[in-house]
Amino acid sequence: MVRTVRTVPRVPKGVCRVVAASLVGLALCVTGEGTEIGLSAQSATFKAPVPRFPDPDRRAKLATAFPEIDRLFQDYAAAAHVPGAAWGIIVDGQLAHTGVAGYRDVPSKAPVTPDTVFRIASMTKSFTAIAILKLRDEGKLALDDPAEKYVPEMRALAYPTSDSPRITVRHLLSHAEGFPEDNPWGDQQLANTDARLSEQIRAGIPFSNAPGVAYEYSNFGFAILGRIVANVADPSGAPRTAAYTKYVRDHVLAPLGMTSTTLEPAQVPAGRLAHGYRWEDAQWKNEPLLANGSFGSMGGMLTTLSDLGKYVGAFLAAWQPRDGAEGAPIRRSSLREMQQVSRPAPAVVSTRANGVQLNSGGYGYGLRITQSCEFPTIVAHGGGLPGFGTQMRWLPEYGIGLIAFGNLTYTSWPRTFDTALEALARTGGLQPRVTEPSPALTAARDAVAGLVVKWDDAVADRVAAQNLFLDQSQDRRRAAIATLRSQVGACTAGSGFDHVENALRGEWTMSCERGRLRVAITLAPTNPPTVQFLSVAPAPPPGRPAPGTCPQS
Repeated sequence: MVRTVRTVPRVPKGVCRVVAASLVGLALCVTGEGTEIGLSAQSATFKAPVPRFPDPDRRAKLATAFPEIDRLFQDYAAAAHVPGAAWGIIVDGQLAHTGVAGYRDVPSKAPVTPDTVFRIASMTKSFTAIAILKLRDEGKLALDDPAEKYVPEMRALAYPTSDSPRITVRHLLSHAEGFPEDNPWGDQQLANTDARLSEQIRAGIPFSNAPGVAYEYSNFGFAILGRIVANVADPSGAPRTAAYTKYVRDHVLAPLGMTSTTLEPAQVPAGRLAHGYRWEDAQWKNEPLLANGSFGSMGGMLTTLSDLGKYVGAFLAAWQPRDGAEGAPIRRSSLREMQQVSRPAPAVVSTRANGVQLNSGGYGYGLRITQSCEFPTIVAHGGGLPGFGTQMRWLPEYGIGLIAFGNLTYTSWPRTFDTALEALARTGGLQPRVTEPSPALTAARDAVAGLVVKWDDAVADRVAAQNLFLDQSQDRRRAAIATLRSQVGACTAGSGFDHVENALRGEWTMSCERGRLRVAITLAPTNPPTVQFLSVAPAPPPGRPAPGTCPQS
């Protein structure tokens, strides 16, 4: 870790001076040993540093895995009888690598190229979610509004219980409206007319759960969201599917420069369109391409590697929170909101070549969010329709994304994505951003380390939050640290952190004559931030995982 050190003149013992730090004002008091300790408010505003990737060779390291990843996708496509495939790797918001294999059209043996247009099916749901959030951000709807406010046909729905809440826009976005899971029924509704969707809603929708109590995937729900977009964005009475399509084109696709992306298959040049197939009787059989209709908002989109790379790049670029101008198509905070669990889903255990994997998480808005022992945040969505199977997955903390298209019915990419990420990890370049400590956390760390080296009641009083010595008295804390020092011998304060969880929480290891100590602190929500939690304990031997962490395979 690189630390910036400001040299300041020495002052007599007991005299305090105020120094303006770059982000937080710190009042530094000199103890008898010359250690600068203490925190004081210089400004009412606290600004946290933006996390960063510390390895300047990160991208070059990751690129060494690209040939292996190409082989993984090619091998899967051949083994699964996928006629044509295309895949890409996004690094730091940009499409860094693409690969293709096979045919976009089997009879003519026309090859897949990087600009071949594939249908991406349910990956369309996140585009619909962006449209909803854009209307929300503009004050034209609220996520907790009853959906029937915007879709009058829903007012006659018969709810499953007398205490059921009315379905809200948020319920629909997160698959919590209580409708039954409707794969693959929903796939065949794609080309429905506007009138047919209205008829289906008025006829009544059976509930598998009361709204707001469980996750259950619903294509029907996202068809209704498409109707909400159309009714709110264009109340003129124009055809609803056309109004939804126009709004997404103008307010989502165009701002991102997704010029090859469309909901209308007829708009794709014949020489670029991927035709869909199913593998049956040891041969590929054509799957007719469904037209865009009232269910298009759940699965009608068609796109290319380049365009989808821009799309995934926009989600990755929303991390980390920071100052600066906003980009397209919606505010960064809204894009991050989509990537947070809104409705938890059951955890999933899967077997892998190197052991058992547990994934937990749920659904955000048009996106699935999970976490595993390897990655704290995995954002993904697949798409499957007759003739197609697609996947996108990205790791916000790592700045990495994967995308893949196949023109075989329900082409399944997840295991290939898993092995591709393992290949990237082996390069050493798949490392997360490093969270930078705030100046307040760094000052507190230095103060606490000084207390471990040699306790000083006056210094402890200055750095302690109101609760610290009420939770455990100063006498007990002093005695406990003295006992540890008697076991491990004299310790050195050192510098830096082993782990910074956020701008106000971190931990580090102190080297001592006969061992090591692990120290952790959390600062209080006060200005200035002071130490509300302090732990000093023997450090585990090097190489042994800390308690509560995931075992490594």
